[in-house]
Amino acid sequence: MDHEWDSRNNILKVAAPPGFDLAMTLECGQCFRWRREGDGSFTGVACGKTANVAQSGRELLFSIGSADEFEGFWMEYFDLGRDYEHIKHTLAEHDENMRRAVDYAGGIRILRQDPWETLISFIISQNANIPRIKKCIESLCRAFGEQITDGRGRMWHAFPTPEALGSCPEADVDHCRLGYRSGYVLETAAKVMEDGAGALAAARMLPGAEAEAYLRSFPGVGPKVADCVMLFGLGHYDRFPADVWIRRAMAAFYGFRESDARGIAAFAAAEFGPMAGFAQQFLFQYIRNTDSAVNASKGGSAC
Repeated sequence: MDHEWDSRNNILKVAAPPGFDLAMTLECGQCFRWRREGDGSFTGVACGKTANVAQSGRELLFSIGSADEFEGFWMEYFDLGRDYEHIKHTLAEHDENMRRAVDYAGGIRILRQDPWETLISFIISQNANIPRIKKCIESLCRAFGEQITDGRGRMWHAFPTPEALGSCPEADVDHCRLGYRSGYVLETAAKVMEDGAGALAAARMLPGAEAEAYLRSFPGVGPKVADCVMLFGLGHYDRFPADVWIRRAMAAFYGFRESDARGIAAFAAAEFGPMAGFAQQFLFQYIRNTDSAVNASKGGSAC
């Protein structure tokens, strides 16, 4: 990928892939630790690293530690090497509903996030909208995460490790206002510690049914949370998490009852196959921002 390093300002200029939309990618509900700055750029924390990223047309500006950091981490994190034009064409070629969704939301890339952070984040996300989820996660990070400094000299916190959470009393986590999810978070941390550091990441390589069964062994993880973790944290791109917005989209576009979870899952598997996760993100963003009900539900729910 073409890029140019400005060593005086620690900024890497990168040619954006066709159709890439930074803001839509970071604000579509798949991640919770990116903040829009006053200048329109985004600052975030991922895997203990900070970055400020801006987009100007077909150019991305990464304010990061080094050019090697982009090649070694951020390029993969933003999934910049994947051919999304092929994915969008394949999904939309014979499906007018997907064509509209792709036309609206095709700038989204599915981020390659840390499985541990993704698991805890989507446990916290249940029955909450995106602004509240972000606030809860930031409280958790400030309370238990290691301090790090970004390129602008500001203090941030890494996502807390399983050890940091597994050893603290529930009363301490309650200060983060997670509600009933506090117990789930602590029990999950304890199980990750018990299973060993690599067990969760290794679920990337498991067949889908086995990965789902493993995730659902964690407290507070049902089918939707498992699908979200598999899609956003483990790279199982055939997953089609069905939250309230996706159920609404499937009812509006494909005639399903919103309660027909099995029918929706079977249709997604048959029609979208290994690209179901990409279809899900395009449909999610499209329905969430064009449905008239949005006006009555500011912020939207997470996946």
